[in-house]
Amino acid sequence: MGRNTSVGGQAVIEGVMMRGSSGVATAVRKADGEIVVDRKESIPYSKRNKLLGLPVIRGFVSLIESLVIGIKTLNYSASFFEDEDGEPSKFDKWFEKVFKDKSEDVLMAIAIIISLGIATMLFFIFPTFAANVFKRIGIHNTIGLNIVEGIIRVGIFLLYVLLIGKMEDINRVFQYHGAEHKTIFCYENEVELTAENAQKFERFHPRCGTNFLFLVMIVSIILFSLTGWSSLWQRILYRILLLPIVSGLTYELIKWMGKSNSAVSKITAYPGLMLQKLTTREPDYDQIQVAITALKYAEGIEEKESQDTSNTLY
Repeated sequence: MGRNTSVGGQAVIEGVMMRGSSGVATAVRKADGEIVVDRKESIPYSKRNKLLGLPVIRGFVSLIESLVIGIKTLNYSASFFEDEDGEPSKFDKWFEKVFKDKSEDVLMAIAIIISLGIATMLFFIFPTFAANVFKRIGIHNTIGLNIVEGIIRVGIFLLYVLLIGKMEDINRVFQYHGAEHKTIFCYENEVELTAENAQKFERFHPRCGTNFLFLVMIVSIILFSLTGWSSLWQRILYRILLLPIVSGLTYELIKWMGKSNSAVSKITAYPGLMLQKLTTREPDYDQIQVAITALKYAEGIEEKESQDTSNTLY
């Protein structure tokens, strides 16, 4: 049968973040080989408020929450590999003086706005501009133009993934991404969590964020087709306004795919799984051990094992 769990994660710099029933845990292997863990209790916003937990709405809320957690954990992992440059810059001093103890929150908000802005520009606004060229050369069918726009969007996404995958540091992150998936598969299948056991599992997981991003592209083609093909700026406005709905619907689709074993769900998941060949790499045992450590803390297993050991000793 397997274990019913919704544990998920993210690869970070020389580590893995896992989000489970006991909170968010980030495990990082330092340069000296030591694994350090940061665990924080975290109740999703969709579970704190009934309105935010409604279908579709919870998807967009989860996307924003994932961005916040993702940026925080990336900053945490990066902090172990930063060069000590001595005195902070004049801008850093001014920023801390102006915002005081709110500095980190303000920086987080700015980072999220910039991230969403770049993603919207690159994957939604630019393809709309590019597809408009095809309208000028004779394609006037709304569905046809939206398909062309979707193909351009997917093409940009694939090119982006291919290019960043060539970077050595990102290649390491992709290895940890593979370790995250193998570990989750091992846990879901109720197999003892060891690097040897986890290594036997696939590195392609249906609930992966890569699947989410790819399905966002597909869902957007369908949803944007309903808006017609009016003026260029009106189309851009529609795409920005509909992004929360696109992400919400995609979230529901991913949740269904994670629970269903039907032929339809497998067919729907297949392109995203194949795309993970680009966003994951085969990890080594050390990287899997880091992922296992993160999962154990996120699911409260580490605390339980510590208690069991204490009971045995005494």
